[in-house]
Formats: sequence, structure tokens, C-alpha cells
Amino acid sequence: MTCGGAWRSACELLRSAGVPEAEVDAGLLLEYACGVNRGDLLAHGDRPLDAGKQEAYFGLVEKRCSRIPLQYLTGVQNFMGLDFLVDEHVLIPRQDTEILAEEALKHLHDGMRILDLCTGSGCILISLLHYTNGCSGVGVDLSGEALALADRNAGRLLWRSAGEDDTAALGGTYESCSFRESDLFERVDGVFDMIVSNPPYIKSGELDGLMPEVRDYEPQMALDGGGDGLTFYRRIIGQCREYLRRGGMLLFEIGCGQGEAVSRLMEQAGFLEVQVIKDYGGLDRVVSGTLGIMP
Repeated sequence: MTCGGAWRSACELLRSAGVPEAEVDAGLLLEYACGVNRGDLLAHGDRPLDAGKQEAYFGLVEKRCSRIPLQYLTGVQNFMGLDFLVDEHVLIPRQDTEILAEEALKHLHDGMRILDLCTGSGCILISLLHYTNGCSGVGVDLSGEALALADRNAGRLLWRSAGEDDTAALGGTYESCSFRESDLFERVDGVFDMIVSNPPYIKSGELDGLMPEVRDYEPQMALDGGGDGLTFYRRIIGQCREYLRRGGMLLFEIGCGQGEAVSRLMEQAGFLEVQVIKDYGGLDRVVSGTLGIMP
């Protein structure tokens, strides 16, 4: 079978299984399994694909047909221009979440300390530290497996912060970044200049209606936001004053219909300059505010 023939067969299999963007996923899996990229397909699509690579490729295609997310098969997802390791213990970083990271970067200055609640893969915190100078942060999560992966991502992407060279063994606690298993603030110490969070925000009753890749494979504990989707916003807003400096910022990712409700919760808790930031599709995506005096 040729490279082009393998790709076309994979496209048909994925389309039959109802996989969105079947052609894109077939191409990405071909590149991952066989090292054949889109340019190779266009220029050398008639090149034979050896039996071993065919087997590896169609094994991955079969898994994708069962709706296992592409990123869990390749083990990597790009976020903020950085390649993060991902597996079934963490949510797959999404472009929508980059709005939260971009908004946080507008307000960060050298030497600030950041707390990332529900850190998952660590993509938000690690991106903020990667693109700033002299900042430090703590990421917390209930999942020890997620934290282990976040630690690996920090080792890959923040090694310069630890003063390591290219050949040094990575892992552990880094000069600018550490991770802690905690139920939100339960095991958090100290005060921070900024708190960021992409908490679970999907209503419990809506979980069954999610696309199979999310519903069946991404961690439920990172999705379920309670009956109205606001459980974690209430908890974080209600507990954060002890851990956020006066004048510090709290920034959330939100679901597209939650801007008004989360804004109201923050204003009632004494946050000032509360605003809702939209994503590139024009949907509410981030709520931010500055800690003021308790009303």
C-alpha cells in the first residue's frame, strides 16, 4: 500500500466512524506513526509504506475510530506555542483557554507569584512562567496523576528556570514552579499576586450530551461543575481572599453562558473592575477582577 492509499483508506474509516475532521486526523496520525507529513503526501503519495508502519498506522486509526481523542494517541497538544504532554488523566488544552493565558499575561510583571487552581497538565501556569521573567507559581489539583504529568511538562518547558543544562535530568520542583495535590486551597500556603483557574464548569446534567471524545475519555472530575456549573466558582471566590494580595487579580475561564453569573459572584465578594472577555468566536470566555475591600 502506498502512503496516499493508506491515508485515503484511513479517511474513509474515520468518516464512517463519525470522527470530525477525518482527513486532518488521518494526516496527523500518518505523520505521527510513519513520519509522512502533508508535503510528503502531495509530492510522494505513491511511495510504498512498509508493512510495519501500515500496522502501526491503522492500529492508531482503529483507536481513533472508537473516538479516543487524537491528542491521547499522539500524547501531545500545542498550547500557547508550546507542546504539552497529555494523557487520559488531564483535560486536553484547548485554544479557548489561551484567552485566559493571554489575558493573564497582560497583567503580569516581573517577580509576581501565581496560583493556578485545577492545573491539570499545567498548561496555563507553565505558559505564564515561560513567557514572563522572574515570576513563580504553584499549581494545585486533586489528581496526583495529573500533577505528575504537569511536573513532567514543567521539566521539559521550564528547565532554564531551574538553571539546568541540556543534559541534566529533569523532574521534581523547579525554581519557578511547583505542584501540590490539594482540594483547591486546602494545602496552599502563602499569598499570591494572581490566581488563575480553568475549573470544572459543565452542568452535571449536560455531561451525557458531550461529544464522545470528551464524555467517554476526558476526566469527569475536570468537567463536572455541579448542578448549575458554578460550584467551583463559588468555592474559589469564597475562599480566595486569604490567598490573594489586595489589588491582586483573579481570572477564570468560563463556559459561554456563565459570564453574568460569575461576574455577579465576584462583585458580591468585593472584586473591582470585573470584566468579561470574549473569545475569538465572540463568546464569553474569561472573567477577571481585582481584589478590593470586603463589602
